[in-house]
Amino acid sequence: MVRLLLLVLALCFAPQIASAAPADDPMTAPVPAGYYAFQKVVYQNDSGPPDDHAYFERLMRHIGAHLEATGGKVEIRVVSFASGVKLFQMAKTDPGLAAGLDKLRARGVRFQLCRNTLKGMGVRPEDLYGVQGADVVPSGVAEIARLQGQGFVYLHP
Repeated sequence: MVRLLLLVLALCFAPQIASAAPADDPMTAPVPAGYYAFQKVVYQNDSGPPDDHAYFERLMRHIGAHLEATGGKVEIRVVSFASGVKLFQMAKTDPGLAAGLDKLRARGVRFQLCRNTLKGMGVRPEDLYGVQGADVVPSGVAEIARLQGQGFVYLHP
C-alpha cells in the first residue's frame, strides 16, 4: 500500500519536478538526429595573405568541423587556385599541414587544383604534396561554377 501511495505521489509531482529541471545546454546538447540533410559543398581556397599558414590551418579546421557537425553526411570539394596552391607547396616541408591534408583526404574530402595557376607558377602536380594529375582541373573559378551547377553550395571561409 505504501508503495502504491509513493508511486501515485511520484506520478503526480513528476511533471512539476521535470519542468523545474534546466533545459538542455546548447553548448553540450547532441545534434538532433536528422538535423543536417546530406550536403554537397565546394570550398574556395585562394589563400589568405599576409599569413598563408594560419589561413590554411583555419581552412582545414573549418572543413574538419563541417565533417563533424554533419556526421560525415557531406561531400566536400576544395578548389585551390592563385595563392591557395601554396598549401600544397608548404605541405611538402610542413608535417602539420601534410597531416591535415592527409586526415581530410582520408575522410573523403577531394582537393582540386587549377591548371591555369599551376602553369603560371611553373609547377607540376608531382612538385606538390599529395597532388595527382586527376586532381588538376582546367580552371579553378570555372570548376567552382561547374560544381555549383551540380548543386554544390559555395563556401569561402
